[in-house]
Amino acid sequence: MGNDGSASMTRRDLLRMIGLAGGGALMYQAMTGLGFAAESPYRKPPPLQGTGRGSVLILGAGLAGLVAAYELGKAGYKVQVLEYNARAGGRNWTLRGGDEYTELGGYRQRCRFDEGQYFNPGPWRIPYHHAALLDYCRRFGVALEPFVQVNHNAYLHGESAMGGKPQRMREVQADFNGGVSELLAKVAGKGGLDDQVSKEDKEMLLEAMRGFGGLDNDYRYVAGHACNSRRGYAKDAGAGPDGAPVFSQPVGLHDVLGSHLWKSLGISGMYEFQTTLMQPVGGMDAIGKAFLREIRPDVIRYNAKVTRVAQDERGVTVNYEDTTKPGHLRQATADWCVCTIPLSILSQIPIQVSEAKVAAIGAVPYWGSVKVGLQFRRRFWEEDEAIYGGITATDLPIGMISYPSHGFGTRKGVLLGAYTLFLEAYRYTAMDPAERIRRAVEDGTKIHPQYAREFENGMAVAWHRSPGTLGCFGGWTEEARAKHYADICSMDGRIVLAGEHASYLPAWQEGAILSSLSAIDALHRRAVAGAGA
Repeated sequence: MGNDGSASMTRRDLLRMIGLAGGGALMYQAMTGLGFAAESPYRKPPPLQGTGRGSVLILGAGLAGLVAAYELGKAGYKVQVLEYNARAGGRNWTLRGGDEYTELGGYRQRCRFDEGQYFNPGPWRIPYHHAALLDYCRRFGVALEPFVQVNHNAYLHGESAMGGKPQRMREVQADFNGGVSELLAKVAGKGGLDDQVSKEDKEMLLEAMRGFGGLDNDYRYVAGHACNSRRGYAKDAGAGPDGAPVFSQPVGLHDVLGSHLWKSLGISGMYEFQTTLMQPVGGMDAIGKAFLREIRPDVIRYNAKVTRVAQDERGVTVNYEDTTKPGHLRQATADWCVCTIPLSILSQIPIQVSEAKVAAIGAVPYWGSVKVGLQFRRRFWEEDEAIYGGITATDLPIGMISYPSHGFGTRKGVLLGAYTLFLEAYRYTAMDPAERIRRAVEDGTKIHPQYAREFENGMAVAWHRSPGTLGCFGGWTEEARAKHYADICSMDGRIVLAGEHASYLPAWQEGAILSSLSAIDALHRRAVAGAGA
């Protein structure tokens, strides 16, 4: 198999490689511990028992606020929503041609996408097990379509890997699996696993490795039908006198490991990213718009910047400013309050709650993230490279390229040209939008040379510069959860918090919805108990 150095591999190396083959599960376990991934426990809740009594102020019209407005209004409460933006949905947001967006620092962008093109700067995919979100989509008639997360014909790319040439994911996956399978077969054949498995199990293991890794009858990973039916061919099968396929040559395990491209292979096996994933037809904001159709139009007051939240034994008072009339202060009152304002913003607003809750609100930093949408005059990734949806992973600052999962075969398209987190997100956030777009095109050209001549225009959203959120999502740690999570979720007098930050699924719309259902249940129980006292 052309594997230089395999003979010197230790038992620890072997176990490590087998672990890498199942790396997605290990990564998922780690992410679950930090609260970044978990199965949704949603079961469709029964209607709130009893007739809603009194009034409720809801701060924020993101998905958590919209769920609260819908469910509490349906239960009979008098509901009013105060929303900072001039639109509902929060991070459930889609940019289309003609939209305008101004970030902190005064940088203003006007979207120039063609009609029918769009870009989701916030959430962009829905796992099949996010049952609450899918249930609302079903009830409200939000049409869904597949989101292609894994495309074996997309690329894995490293600047110093394989001479900087992008590699098809199917090739890297096949060569990694084949190399590991051949190595394990050799170890088993030499008796290296005799103290671990029975003779019968060893025989079945060898057969499994041959099928899993595409090995030949001698348990070798070499060019041939078994290998190339996985990694692809140098020339595909056709018809006529020269229709025979030409085998491509596999890359040895030593070179695959040295490329580090295998680091991206396990992601597709992570629970949150397993097929089937979905997206709303026409843009993620279809979900927020569906909620608005179910809520009375006069319920939401837009352009309302909350400046103070106070409460006493009789109710809640919220001061807010009309952002269309700077300095114009107003006040709203209600019996109860569901506050869905991101903690990054709420920590800067005086709020009359316990010291423990104030400490909890200030204890959760928000992760940075930057997304760049790029429109191209033609879908060269489809026409030239047969990439229909999916994601190309790269170690370039852009992080990844996601190809649209809709509109196959049409003329133009918008790519997610950059999705940065961690340090790269801070670097991109420090740039102005035009520079972010320029850098995304520059990096993308190293993977797709067509970028330079096909690019038309773009939009760039840096979430730490988003005035309504100052970050992408709540960055919990295990220590912070142990100390503060209960205080975030508990009802404090007449105020309860909700949002993705009040869940074990931060960054996901499912977390926002589940937290809202939990919060309004606590509020309703308190309201009913108080009325019956």
